[in-house]
Amino acid sequence: MTKRGFGRQLALCAIIAGMMATPAAWAQQDQPAPAADNKPGTLIKTGDVLSGELNALRGRGGKKGKRVATYQLTSQPHRLAPPGGLCGLETGPETFQIVTSSDAQAAQLKGFVGKEVSLRVDEIACAEDAGEMSEAIVSKWSVVTKR
Repeated sequence: MTKRGFGRQLALCAIIAGMMATPAAWAQQDQPAPAADNKPGTLIKTGDVLSGELNALRGRGGKKGKRVATYQLTSQPHRLAPPGGLCGLETGPETFQIVTSSDAQAAQLKGFVGKEVSLRVDEIACAEDAGEMSEAIVSKWSVVTKR
């Protein structure tokens, strides 16, 4: 009542299914164990220096959606002083949105895009609004060194 060669088809399907499942099992075994050094980053507070690579972001702001100069500093994880703490992250924020308050500040940062820069932090907070593209916001700052 069964077709001739039914056993071969069944065996072939079983082999194919086994071959597809094997790489998934290997991938699960190759994953490293959770890092025990997942400690929060160093504490950063007013007056400390934040160093990292500066990137330019495209952003619009204001009532009419004018283009505004928006920059992001990517650094090692840092903890913020309370009440911000870790900003709801395990190790603290690694990306910091740099807010410019004038055209002079925007021009000052424009030359450092894609390079390492150090900024002295005067005011920092966790990102809370939907339009913020980083984990933390640096609203008052000054350039310390240029690399």
